Amino acid sequence: MTGGKVEGPAAPKDPEERKGGFFIMFETAIEATARAEGRPSQEIYLEGSYLTDKARYIGGITDEGMLELLTTWAGFRELVHSIGVSVKTGSEEAEVSFLMQNWGRQSKYETGTQLRIDCPGDGTEVLLKLEEVTWSGDDAAAGKFAFEFSREGELATASILFYLNDGYAAPELTIEPPVVFDSLEYQGMVAGSLLHSGNNYRLRAAIDKALQGEEVTIAYIGGSITQGAGAKPIHTGCYAYQSYLRFKELYGKDGGENIHYVKAGVGGTPSELGVIRYDRDILRDGAVTPDIVVVEFAVNDEGDETKGNCFESLCLKILSGPGRPAVILLFSVFVNDWNLQERLAPVGRHYNLPMVSIKDAVTEQFRLSKAEGNIISKRQFFYDIYHPANDGHRVMADCLGNLFSEACRSPRDGEDITTGKRPVLGNDYATIRLLDRKSLADLNDVRVEAGSFQATDTDLQRVELDADPFGTPEFPHNWLHPAASGEDSFKLTLTSRNLILVYKDSGSRDFGRADIFVDGNLVLTADPHVNSWTHCNPVILYQNEQSQQHVIEIRMAPEDKDKCFTILGFGYTA
Repeated sequence: MTGGKVEGPAAPKDPEERKGGFFIMFETAIEATARAEGRPSQEIYLEGSYLTDKARYIGGITDEGMLELLTTWAGFRELVHSIGVSVKTGSEEAEVSFLMQNWGRQSKYETGTQLRIDCPGDGTEVLLKLEEVTWSGDDAAAGKFAFEFSREGELATASILFYLNDGYAAPELTIEPPVVFDSLEYQGMVAGSLLHSGNNYRLRAAIDKALQGEEVTIAYIGGSITQGAGAKPIHTGCYAYQSYLRFKELYGKDGGENIHYVKAGVGGTPSELGVIRYDRDILRDGAVTPDIVVVEFAVNDEGDETKGNCFESLCLKILSGPGRPAVILLFSVFVNDWNLQERLAPVGRHYNLPMVSIKDAVTEQFRLSKAEGNIISKRQFFYDIYHPANDGHRVMADCLGNLFSEACRSPRDGEDITTGKRPVLGNDYATIRLLDRKSLADLNDVRVEAGSFQATDTDLQRVELDADPFGTPEFPHNWLHPAASGEDSFKLTLTSRNLILVYKDSGSRDFGRADIFVDGNLVLTADPHVNSWTHCNPVILYQNEQSQQHVIEIRMAPEDKDKCFTILGFGYTA
């Protein structure tokens, strides 16, 4: 202050003109998940069609030329001027960093640029101008974004906005009103999910048990959607847990203490793996007897080599297993309105099983504007192109709740379903058993010579079982060939009709290919880099009409003899 006059700041610069742009994440829930290396994080992969689909479905980009530019780093730089990142955390103590990692040409995960910036947790946008960064000359394409936290389990919401270079334009993002879950229109949409009410003999038996105060267990088996992908928090926001709560509230006694919950979803895996792990992951090797089992593989089974044989076999395995539980078929859906309902629903109709179709409930109204009667948009339903967001998981839970209510309202069918029918797609794997290091001790008719596959791999795909917030390793009783551990092959001798090998996929360059021989004949070379992430990969080695003795030999491919390979286990039918 001078001479009684208040001095203000110098005149500010004219504001920089705001560039047009589009969101690839908009106020999206994120969660810090523990990683084998580095800080707990939420990862967003961009390879393949991941980034272009986000641009299309979240950002509203329809220009194919712009979408094509996003697939290479050179094109990305031509299109994108800068990246705006904002994070809102639930606690003032939360520390968040944003990571941008490009895939490299020489080594995908190692030679591309990795850039980190700190983000305030109050929603303030941090702007990353691409022209101000020194990028690696080896950058091939945008690989992934990640939000890194100081503690596991931290929750936040995040937005990522691509600002465009001059000459490119994007439609303005329209903020949508929240979903009105208690409206009549929403209830009508949910009712449309009941694809087939089926025989309710077993489902009503479970409901009646619950109402009488008896112990009832509801179990879920499937892929990443059942694991809870896209839900935040993953262990309680997922459709499985939410629908379990519905059942518990509707039919449980004494606060629902008599209702129990088992969840076993494994990301990126089909029923070909589900049928192998059912006894271990759902029955817990005899410790659990479920009353209801929800089966969700409608968007995972494109990778099922048997084209439905394993799916039908899994249904029969459950129906004929301990407790003779009710089986509910749940058909989830991708953002492009796709699933395998047409292939798999005939199995449900054949055995008169209850079936719930999320596709039938939501896809028609997706095509409508809010003015025309849209109830929930794709942007609200989906977290990414594959997985539901919290609102989508709620829709799935409500659709299952609608089935529970329908079964309770209807008279109980007088007779149980019949399983001894000629199969629709196949039943060759209905009696399959898991073979790993642990089960081997109880099998007198199976012989293993581990050779150089003597070690045990602990860096495994991890999944949140039941209501656990932490990951449990899948197939921990495995056989690992460590790098440069020799050339002695793994040999398995057993008598069986069918055999499935489960091996570990990996993005690490330390892992290499292995040649698989059956009775001396090379049947395949297993490549852990086809999927390039830590993942359980089932492949059929043989499928025969009659059971006979076979010798399986696994040895490192000659060019990869000094690399690692992990045999997670086998599934076989005697």
